[in-house]
Amino acid sequence: MAKHAPRFLKLAEDARQHVHEIIAADVLTRLTGSAAPRIIDVREDHEWAKGHLPGATHLGRGILERDIEKLVPDPHTELILYCGGGYRSALAAESLQRMGYDNVWSMAGGFTGWRDAGHPVE
Repeated sequence: MAKHAPRFLKLAEDARQHVHEIIAADVLTRLTGSAAPRIIDVREDHEWAKGHLPGATHLGRGILERDIEKLVPDPHTELILYCGGGYRSALAAESLQRMGYDNVWSMAGGFTGWRDAGHPVE
């Protein structure tokens, strides 16, 4: 994995202070529950093509804010966002909160943590 730039890390760490985070094991539990959340993959197209969470919707960071209202018009819908390691999804979650979405989570550890835990991948 590429080393992240210091200013990006600071920005992401600041965002993490303002968003809810959830670990992969808890995401898996919620996916099997009766009221499963919407799972949004905010990674780039080439990352999505290499594998993603079952049932996830791909909506990359570049278009997330532009297209989220078409995909999820109800701002109270539970959304779990993930990226590769949990940084971009924290930034994305913070952005959606600013747009009025009030039930947004960022998956700590991202897709890497999910895959490394042995959870299912499509």
